[in-house]
Amino acid sequence: MATSSTSPRIPVIAIIGFSALWLASRWWLALVDKYVPEPYLDEVFHIPQAQTYCAGRFWDWDDKITTPPGLYLLSVAYHKLRVLSECTPLSLRSNNLLATVLTALLAAQCRHLIEIRAAERDGKQASGAISFNSYYTGLNIALFPVIFFFSALYYTDIISTLFVLVAYRNHLLRLGPHPPSIFNDLWTVALGICALFMRQTNIFWVVVYMGGLEAVHVLRSVQPAAQTYYKLHDPPLNQSGPEDWFFCVLGLGLTALSNPIKVIRQIWPHLTILAMFAGFVFWNGGVVLGDKSNHIATIHLAQMLYLWPLLAFFSAPLLIPSILCFITRPIQYLRSLLSLTSGRAVIISIPYTLFTVFLSLAVAQYNTIIHPFTLADNRHYMFYVFRYTILRSHAVRLSLIAAYTVCRWLVWDQLAGPSQPTWPQNPQNPSLIAEKTTASENSRTPASHAQKTEDPDATTATSWTSPSTSTALLWLLATALSLITAPLVEPRYFILPWVFYRLLVPAWRATDAPLPTRLSSSRLWRVVTESSMDVRLVLETIWFVLINVGTMYVFLFKGFYWRGEDGEFLDGGRVQRFMW
Repeated sequence: MATSSTSPRIPVIAIIGFSALWLASRWWLALVDKYVPEPYLDEVFHIPQAQTYCAGRFWDWDDKITTPPGLYLLSVAYHKLRVLSECTPLSLRSNNLLATVLTALLAAQCRHLIEIRAAERDGKQASGAISFNSYYTGLNIALFPVIFFFSALYYTDIISTLFVLVAYRNHLLRLGPHPPSIFNDLWTVALGICALFMRQTNIFWVVVYMGGLEAVHVLRSVQPAAQTYYKLHDPPLNQSGPEDWFFCVLGLGLTALSNPIKVIRQIWPHLTILAMFAGFVFWNGGVVLGDKSNHIATIHLAQMLYLWPLLAFFSAPLLIPSILCFITRPIQYLRSLLSLTSGRAVIISIPYTLFTVFLSLAVAQYNTIIHPFTLADNRHYMFYVFRYTILRSHAVRLSLIAAYTVCRWLVWDQLAGPSQPTWPQNPQNPSLIAEKTTASENSRTPASHAQKTEDPDATTATSWTSPSTSTALLWLLATALSLITAPLVEPRYFILPWVFYRLLVPAWRATDAPLPTRLSSSRLWRVVTESSMDVRLVLETIWFVLINVGTMYVFLFKGFYWRGEDGEFLDGGRVQRFMW
């Protein structure tokens, strides 16, 4: 792969999109500065701490702050570069302007590199130019409502996401045909430490997720002679079921035990980051820096139930293919979800589905944790979500299992992407051969789909590629570790799980939609299908803009006041505002 493919010329239409994002961010920042000029909520802690650092008092620390000082150090450097004499709330908030645009650009590059790596695994030559779908995906990631909302407030989320994406881009570059250099190894350690300086939970993404993916990359290169008694089983996600997940983990584990030196050679930077983080936890007496009493690590499995409705809500436009299939072909779609196209799969998948339902019931019954902050602060949307669902009654709490299950099906279905008749053999590793083609009979796939998979445009073809089973499982593992250790439920905690999920979701061809003949033959539909763009991206932009405008309006103009039982104003009579 040519190195130029990672830094291609940005097309005019992408420049227009990023410029529009910049202007929207500036407009949102100006509105917040006009109507909420004083520090609000967590800014009450972050802004004074940053101002303390700007004054050169780097050893003064507010014990109420739980995250590392990376954001404040970066703000000091930002003000020095811009020669700003004072760290005001506006100047500190403006740090996120550039970070928001860079997040979009980094996300687009990461998406492009994901496509290149997918092409390399399939033995194809990917184009060096970033596809329009990749640019558009990066733009929508920056418009993600939870990200965009906090782009005008002095929180750690934007900078933290940006640094993790920088580390992820570097990780994707390390997955090339040649082993990374020692310089890149050291650079990987440095990027990992920078990400941890922004937020401690980034450890799960820079070590577990990225380190795990690099280990899998090495194991794929193991010669077939070293796999005499077992095979690596890592099919595309759209052709794997629960039994494939088990054999994927088993095969990777056995191969890793047989080739420990190769694995360690690749992932030693991630192991170094992990060792340094463990040393910090031992020295600090815990993960968080301050306010340890309200941020005690725990096992909160219910977070993995809340994950799926949140992903389904924000990714609603991406679910259109599944919804269309369910409306037009409900029986076939349900059969495909349960993998009923194979007699071997039905024995496992139906019990698996029942097992997850009973497991969800057990988690909802015995591991639903309601953090005091959730009940005490009616300024957050989660207060009302819990109040009108989980806390409404015990029956409602258990009945939500149906919603969790359906959302999990839909989200996982879109992560897998459209089914393929067969999945390609890797010519560089003949051991990676499909052991089954369960999804070949999937009724969602039109008869013409086999021809479309042979698209001569490699970049376009890899845009539709399903992630591998190992990638999806590592995403699920990193997501679980980052969420179940947090007793508090906040949409901000789901930012990185959503970002990585969104980067992995394959593009969708409008021609795959099972529409009635009259609609599919219309002139408008022909125009849509002739374009190589994933039409869901436009709908996703509209969806995000609507959510952003709504939450921005409520935050700015629907404030309220806290009053005591005697009617007296609380919190100094300050306006309270709704937010994520």
